[in-house]
Amino acid sequence: MQSIHNPSVAEVFKKYPPDMRKRLLFLRTLVLQTAAELQLGEIEETLRWGEPSYIAKQGSAIRMDWKARDPEHYALYFNCNTTLVETFEALYGHLFCYDGNRAIIFTRMELIPVKQLKHCIGLSLQYHRLKHLPLLGSTAITS
Repeated sequence: MQSIHNPSVAEVFKKYPPDMRKRLLFLRTLVLQTAAELQLGEIEETLRWGEPSYIAKQGSAIRMDWKARDPEHYALYFNCNTTLVETFEALYGHLFCYDGNRAIIFTRMELIPVKQLKHCIGLSLQYHRLKHLPLLGSTAITS
């Protein structure tokens, strides 16, 4: 796992309960792996609204968080002014649980469909380059 260079981001991860920290660090790894695989260059890791946030030069920010008021769930958040979550739902239907047009929600014990989630992450990290294309120029990934 790539180390966290931003001390503010590292501090937020330290505050999560250990089991949720592990899950959120896994999501972080998927974001960074996807960016590397797509050769997107440097990914900015920062805090937005107090939550770990990741953005590529041509992309839309991805945030992640867990909230004590809903201890069984954690989420990846996307800009609600984009077509990202709408596109994910069109591509993957009920494979994911969505929160309106802003998030993919995961349960504590859920097995994450990694290939499909990395596809969604990749679309977000390239959003401004793809936003003019139907379904962001994409088709669903199976198996």
